[in-house]
Amino acid sequence: MQRPPAASSGALRRGRRNDEAAAAVRRTELPGGLRVVTEHVPSVHSASVGVWVNVGSRDEGRSVAGAAHFLEHLLFKATPTRSAVQIAQAVDAVGGELNAFTTREHTCYYAHVLDSDLELAVDLVADVVLRGRCLVDDVEVERDVVLEEIAMRDDDPEDTLGDVFLSAMFGEHPVGRPVIGSVESVSAMTRHQLHSFHVRRYTPERMVVAVAGNVDHDEVVGLVREHFGARLVRGRTPVPPRKGAGRVPGRPGLQLIRRDAEQAHLSLGVRTPGRHWDHRWALSVLNAALGGGLSSRLFQQIRETRGLAYSVYSTVDTFADSGALSIYAGCLPERFDEVVRLTTDALAEVARDGISADECRIAKGSLRGGLVLGLEDSASRMHRIGRSELNYGAHRSIADTLAKIDDVTLDEVNAVARQLLTRPFGAAVLGPVAGRRSLPRPLQSIAG
Repeated sequence: MQRPPAASSGALRRGRRNDEAAAAVRRTELPGGLRVVTEHVPSVHSASVGVWVNVGSRDEGRSVAGAAHFLEHLLFKATPTRSAVQIAQAVDAVGGELNAFTTREHTCYYAHVLDSDLELAVDLVADVVLRGRCLVDDVEVERDVVLEEIAMRDDDPEDTLGDVFLSAMFGEHPVGRPVIGSVESVSAMTRHQLHSFHVRRYTPERMVVAVAGNVDHDEVVGLVREHFGARLVRGRTPVPPRKGAGRVPGRPGLQLIRRDAEQAHLSLGVRTPGRHWDHRWALSVLNAALGGGLSSRLFQQIRETRGLAYSVYSTVDTFADSGALSIYAGCLPERFDEVVRLTTDALAEVARDGISADECRIAKGSLRGGLVLGLEDSASRMHRIGRSELNYGAHRSIADTLAKIDDVTLDEVNAVARQLLTRPFGAAVLGPVAGRRSLPRPLQSIAG
């Protein structure tokens, strides 16, 4: 009987590394439904601590649009034991980073420090998240900061277009609203509304503490117990991963922003299923092949071959119950019609004929390399395990994710392309456009 070929030493090393990586991620559920997830990375000398809250802009009422983001700013201003200056000094004194960000579905507060300063990082992040005071004077100061941030967003065509595009795609659905809110909603928001949002939404069962780096899981759990203290009330269980509110009503539309600018900017795309879709990995491969890299079809056709635009790419936004596959391009106004034509022709061609085997192979390789190279530091690993626990209620190892990418077939990618790229398009245009009738014909056909 012939023996099977022996595994190569490289394959054995990869197998051992994958087993070790899986063992390095540990999870503990504390009273109150608070989850603690850690990943031990012995090769680094840092620790990244994140408190993930399952609350984002889609959880706001229209009258408090932007509250999650406003609150994220405000909690850093003061706690019962620290002023804003003392918070900043504490992290600067150890050469660390303390920051936060808000998305449509969650908010994350995080610190990145030397591993020897782990206790300080847990203390600072917990202090801000749990005990930020929302003082009246601080609300007024930070209101001006957020209004400045809105003005800065409005001065950046790509940032503005991103918000307008999602509004065109999702209309009145909550994910169609800007995370940052509006000048009107931020100007009208009261301290009582922000404080109430904090008290009602920031509860342990909605939180995940994710820590990655040269850390010990049991030590982290002990620190979290200490700093979350009385919040760990028995009888509560973690809020399950968000499933969303169901189907998005209506059809995608077209939104125009007339602006005297040197370029015309386009975002064009289709709705997709949400992140729990069985074919999400095939969608990632399709996105990479369309506009995810230097060899992608749109980059080659629009920039490299014809020199019509400096920036052209595709991206996928995924939420619990919905998503969008979109193309962005910015070009001189006189080239806009041609860029739109080439983009829509390329999408129609892929919908009809699919991508090639070479395009699929390159896209899968790009995803694999990007995933692994993107996890070279403790901060990236903290983000991965925190998002996984919040969005899926479980951790998927890097090996499992790579296997999911490897399992995608050309036929699956092309079936996804046929399904999605024949759907109604939505679009947003920003620049010196005279009006809807002056737009290229493919955009005029989009419902207004």
